[in-house]
Amino acid sequence: MKMPEIRIKAKNIGLKPGKTRKADLIRAIQTQEGNNPCFAPNRESCDQTGCCWYSDCVTA
Repeated sequence: MKMPEIRIKAKNIGLKPGKTRKADLIRAIQTQEGNNPCFAPNRESCDQTGCCWYSDCVTA
């Protein structure tokens, strides 16, 4: 997901994205949604396959 889309998602749930880095903003969104803030780009594996950030997080 691109930053403009992430910023919109953040605003829609009440966060103020400002100039927050992508990974930090995604973790803030995960926390706000009540999920584990586990976003870590370039992972080799993750068991959260239903997460909307999965494709950004796990390398193919």
